[in-house]
Amino acid sequence: MARILDDLKLIAEKLDGDKWKLVKPLYYHVGSPDSKEIITVPKDFITDGASTPFGVRNLFPKDGTYTPISAIHDYMYSLKGVLPKKTYTRKECDQIFLEGMQVLNVPWWKRRIMYMAVRLAGWVKW
Repeated sequence: MARILDDLKLIAEKLDGDKWKLVKPLYYHVGSPDSKEIITVPKDFITDGASTPFGVRNLFPKDGTYTPISAIHDYMYSLKGVLPKKTYTRKECDQIFLEGMQVLNVPWWKRRIMYMAVRLAGWVKW
């Protein structure tokens, strides 16, 4: 199983509204902990956490256990999947989001719903 480095912690500064700015880079190994395929979200990247509609934020708050992988997903979407070392399709970005939620021990029902939400509505941000 993949992993997020730095003990699964997102180090970020809260900005106005629902935005956070990364204080240090965030690294994600795709597929397995020893994978050479590493996504690096740079310091100072601004994320809005999970892009959840207002009406469901009590079940899916903008920040939660899944926040680190949400920041990685936001970064990948912000570049339309064209990262420095590899280009990803939107579907691959969403699958990495799903994988990362499993790494972060997000309950299976929550990760399935969140994954389906990005598959169905992610094209809007893409």
